[in-house]
Amino acid sequence: MSDNIILEMRNITKEFPGVRALDDISFRVKRGEIHCLVGENGAGKSTLMKVLSGVYPHGTYSGEIYLDGQLQQYGGIRDSEKAGIGIIYQELALIPELTIYENIFLGNEIRKGMRVNWNETIQQANAMLRKVKLNVNPATKIIELGVGKQQLVEIAKALSKDVRLLILDEPTSALNEGDVDNLFDLMRDLKSNGVTLIMITHKLREVMEIADSVTVIRDGKSIITLDAAKGEVTEQAMIKHMVGREINNIYPPRAHKRSDEVVLEVDDWDVFDPAVDRMILKKNHFNVKRGEIVGFAGLMGSGRTELALSIFGNPQGYRIDGDLMVNGHKGRFNHPQEAISAGVAYVSEDRKRNGLILMQDVRQNTTLANLRALASRGVIDGNKEIKVANEYKKSLNIKTPTIQQKVSNLSGGNQQKVSLAKWLFVSPNILILDEPTRGIDVGAKFEIYTLMNRLVEQGMSIIMISSELPEVLGMSDRVYVVSAGEITGELPVAEATQEKIMQLATMN
Repeated sequence: MSDNIILEMRNITKEFPGVRALDDISFRVKRGEIHCLVGENGAGKSTLMKVLSGVYPHGTYSGEIYLDGQLQQYGGIRDSEKAGIGIIYQELALIPELTIYENIFLGNEIRKGMRVNWNETIQQANAMLRKVKLNVNPATKIIELGVGKQQLVEIAKALSKDVRLLILDEPTSALNEGDVDNLFDLMRDLKSNGVTLIMITHKLREVMEIADSVTVIRDGKSIITLDAAKGEVTEQAMIKHMVGREINNIYPPRAHKRSDEVVLEVDDWDVFDPAVDRMILKKNHFNVKRGEIVGFAGLMGSGRTELALSIFGNPQGYRIDGDLMVNGHKGRFNHPQEAISAGVAYVSEDRKRNGLILMQDVRQNTTLANLRALASRGVIDGNKEIKVANEYKKSLNIKTPTIQQKVSNLSGGNQQKVSLAKWLFVSPNILILDEPTRGIDVGAKFEIYTLMNRLVEQGMSIIMISSELPEVLGMSDRVYVVSAGEITGELPVAEATQEKIMQLATMN
């Protein structure tokens, strides 16, 4: 093995009951580089890194792992940590009620005799926080930190274990643009200080910004490694190798045809949130016409999700003033069931917490929002439920061997399709999609975009909330921009640009 190679995984195969997740993968990482792993959901990226980090110990897979030329056989995470490998998962593993310093050294306590040396722990935690450029008191509880700062605490925790190879699994999925910039600056600093980084991500624009090398994984196989220095890392090249075919335009073309019939209108919409004791939406007005996609753009915290929830039956218990007109009928919904009955559906931005019941199967989740349509005298018709679930499995191309599969076992893209199926089964004419492609791969995005086009061509109206400006511009007929709880502008898509949207998004 070359001295320039810090990691080599040879012929790794990992099987689960009925599934070969990794199929003879070989993978090499150069010392002191940022190496990105990309691929569709379920391609095997996270599984490969779990093999590397000892989550799946030696003996549960076939193949060999070499670190600095030495064969590694990890029996668990502690073994990989001792070897200098750290991993930070998409779901952060911090304990909210503990302090920063307690979290950093949890399980790796600094002791003086039999007791924890808290003074030394706090001093060392301060040193780690300086390394990640996080200027906070180490006695601060995790619950008081935003997601971006929690991410930095996770990295500080990894650095406290003398990590030389750091794995980041979807590190930017919940970060705003400022936090992403800070994270990337830190990654570059770590690289300059000799740390090698592996990043799993779906965000191809970020890959082009940060990666030195990119390995594409598809269907459990390593397809190709691209070198940024040679100009090989392009969005088109990555998409081609990820999905196994050319996708020349990730946003499928659609004629921007719509009627002038207004199906939803909001006027003078004020929303007060008692939980935070402040007004979160002020004097908003907008409308949606039949057969169009209306995009809502804005920075995180601008109030877009709150606006959607206040329309969809107000499940958060906001105090609302203003007028709502839906399909020609004036009035407000006091419960989501009232909104559903009026033909309004809402697909949550957080499918795992609010959109799906992960321990139930595809069949149960698909029919969950409209069980009345399957019931006779209060009893669910099981055969009808199976038929409905199989129809949506086929029409939405949900990749699962059976509708009896638990949703927790599906990839993110297929979970999102199940969430969509659940709400399409209520037959809405107005569909609110909150971050519809968050955390899913480019192939699944294309399928969801194609579905959205098909739905509006059939006369449905879609409100799409998205933090990805290319998505807003690529899919919308019109764009509303929200800033600090107020709609600051409306743009026809033909006149909208990222610069105009950002200008409106930062007005307040």
